[in-house]
Amino acid sequence: MGSGQVTSSGPTDFTGRRITVAGLGVSGVPAAKVLHRLGAHVTVVNDGDDERARAQAAELEALGVTVRLGDGDTLPEGTDLVVTAPGWKPDKPLFAAAERAGVPVWGDVELAWRLRGPDAAPWLAVTGTNGKTTTVRMLAAILQAAGLRTAAVGNIGVSLLDAVTGEEKYDVLAVELSSYQLHWAPSLRAHSAAVLNLAPDHLDWHGSMAAYAADKGRVYEGNRVACVYNAADRATEDLVREADVEEGCRAVGFTLGTPAPSQLGVVEGILVDRAFVEDRHRNAQELAEVSDVRPPAPHNIANALAAAALARAFGVPASAVRDGLRAFTPDAHRIAHVADVDGVAYVDDSKATNTHAAEASLASYDPIVWIAGGLAKGATFDDLVAGAAGRLRGVVLIGRDRALIREALARHAPEVPVVDLDRADTGAMLQAVQEAQRLARPGDTVLLAPACASMDMFTNYIRRGEAFAQAVRELGA
Repeated sequence: MGSGQVTSSGPTDFTGRRITVAGLGVSGVPAAKVLHRLGAHVTVVNDGDDERARAQAAELEALGVTVRLGDGDTLPEGTDLVVTAPGWKPDKPLFAAAERAGVPVWGDVELAWRLRGPDAAPWLAVTGTNGKTTTVRMLAAILQAAGLRTAAVGNIGVSLLDAVTGEEKYDVLAVELSSYQLHWAPSLRAHSAAVLNLAPDHLDWHGSMAAYAADKGRVYEGNRVACVYNAADRATEDLVREADVEEGCRAVGFTLGTPAPSQLGVVEGILVDRAFVEDRHRNAQELAEVSDVRPPAPHNIANALAAAALARAFGVPASAVRDGLRAFTPDAHRIAHVADVDGVAYVDDSKATNTHAAEASLASYDPIVWIAGGLAKGATFDDLVAGAAGRLRGVVLIGRDRALIREALARHAPEVPVVDLDRADTGAMLQAVQEAQRLARPGDTVLLAPACASMDMFTNYIRRGEAFAQAVRELGA
């Protein structure tokens, strides 16, 4: 790891600045309001001109903010800063125009970072392809168990802008950050940070896997105490090596096996710390039992170890790790056990919207009747199917891109029975569950882990999970 000194000169003054906010929505509207309140001349530009956008525009215009709908590509004259919604792609003409004019572009995370006061709470930051939300919520639970004033912020819970500009005072913030947000946050410097894993995702946005990984790696820049990496994912350790951090910052790994010095890991069903202890070459600190993690699936234990590492980097006692993990309640549709029907377990992991998440889910059960399919988003399924083939009792395929999974099954698991459902109506999930029940035997798990996005058949992954749970309840009835 390199070493670099980062200084903070207190919050930025926005009085009188001409700022363009790119995009309405969940980040643009709060950013425009905050900047207007701080005395900036704010213009919001937005590609869309639909009913929702017009309602948001009316709300902002009533405050004195200028809003330009239907043209998100032209840079307003006189702009000296652009604050963008994280999802806006870097190749948009607006950003090319800003670069030509020498105008900086920030995201909402960068804005929040610049708005922090001199006594602001430090950030413990989490990124990765999968597991971010669960890890950040575990981390917040552990910090709360230690008696600290904290919140889960970023992509979840409290908005980052609200957390740094609101009245409530925090001791520390647990911050979830996407690759989009990190791309637009050049000066962010966390107390400690973790990259949980790296797998191909959002490559249409970033342009390449290397660019995606580089944006994830920004979370380590300027870390003060610990860069937490996944010992089973070499790419995350490589990002630590490349990071420019403060003098004395340490690389801390987490592993599902026995930890080496400077790692957290698992020994005989116990989560242990060999990083934040005296004489870590000889000693280990017991943190919690595997059974304290719910659900105790391998990838979720990895999430718990990453959360524990960040909490321990902040000085949290071992007892708070145990108490926080016990108090943590998983979100719905993340390896959620729905019911047992005739000796078969039905598990909803609708949140497994890409192959990496589905791989972790499939590794948690054996034997499995797998319900999969949806929008592939450019993904390929050969590695996923080849890795899971030995666990599969049967497969039920749904969704628009199910043929891609069917073809991978034909190549790597030709003996596994496959039911291909060519329907997208509201009854499709009920039929999928009924077909899975027909394939399953007592002791099996019927697992909804689609490895695909949901929007071909459902509003979102939550609706898909709810449809699965309702279908299971109908079986039980």
